[in-house]
Amino acid sequence: MTDVTGVRVGHATRTGGGWLTGTTVVLAPEGGAVAAVDVRGGGPGTKETDALDPRNVVQRVEAIVLTGGSAYGLDAASGVMAWLEERGRGVRVGPDPAHVVPVVPAACVFDLGRGGDFRARPDAATGRAAVEAAAASAPGAPVPEGCVGAGTGAVAGLLKGGVGTASTVLDSGVTVAALVVANAAGSVLDTETGVLYGQLWEGRRVTWPGADVRESARRRLAEVAARNAPPPLNTTLAVVATDAGLTKAQAQKLAGTSHDGIARAVRPVHLLNDGDTVFTLATGARPLDADRPLALNAILAAGADVVTRAITRAVLAAEGTDGPVGGASGGWPSYRELYGVG
Repeated sequence: MTDVTGVRVGHATRTGGGWLTGTTVVLAPEGGAVAAVDVRGGGPGTKETDALDPRNVVQRVEAIVLTGGSAYGLDAASGVMAWLEERGRGVRVGPDPAHVVPVVPAACVFDLGRGGDFRARPDAATGRAAVEAAAASAPGAPVPEGCVGAGTGAVAGLLKGGVGTASTVLDSGVTVAALVVANAAGSVLDTETGVLYGQLWEGRRVTWPGADVRESARRRLAEVAARNAPPPLNTTLAVVATDAGLTKAQAQKLAGTSHDGIARAVRPVHLLNDGDTVFTLATGARPLDADRPLALNAILAAGADVVTRAITRAVLAAEGTDGPVGGASGGWPSYRELYGVG
């Protein structure tokens, strides 16, 4: 994600003592970035998404919040708003430069009670901690992946989920990057082969686990399924960022095509129990070339590609949880734990 110049990411992670949750903030360059959103899950938990409609007045945002805690966790955005207001960053609404209203779109994943305490959830202080971590990070610093931030309590099908990132540079020089929180109700894994769906799509050389490993993993996953009820209200969240100069309408189209990246890596997807949401940020550092009308198509296609790769990375980076995730002992295993590859 931070391969897009000026974009920074910060996590706030809470574990232990009943906690297994957190918040992730994607911080735009000062002055903001053009933003849009596309919501396709049947059970979303969001904040300020209407402001991103191309027909509405807000053109740029300073930050996007992804958080655990279901709808309760959306309070984390308040801490980010307060931090931005203190720095005069937001929509100017009065004669004084301090008269701003930061528009901070946010979306949540369901992880309530996965650490043992149903009331252990992100709040405004968690959001402030995450945005402070983003602001303190070095430009271009690698983004921690796995069970951090909003991915701390994430579960992907029957596996432990988490945060993943990926990026690409197009022939035009435009960078497109994604950060995802993989917390899907659908499966990310083909249990017959032991390969992640996202890996199959990528077409690269994949290490196929042996028959004994696959059989052992199937038995373990059957135990997990029997022990845990189907995960409710799960969600895959993504932020797709680019340094291209996009309008709000073009950014919204990018959010829509980027959902294809979720569909490649998660089966089934966009269910009533999902809150699948994709945000986009366009910093505008590289204006689109008017002489290359297909330049936008390349960006739209790349959005889906990096989302798929980021979901795969999230699952590969996740670590299994032994605690009460899902409401029962034993928790959720990681992909690496089951298959020994990745």
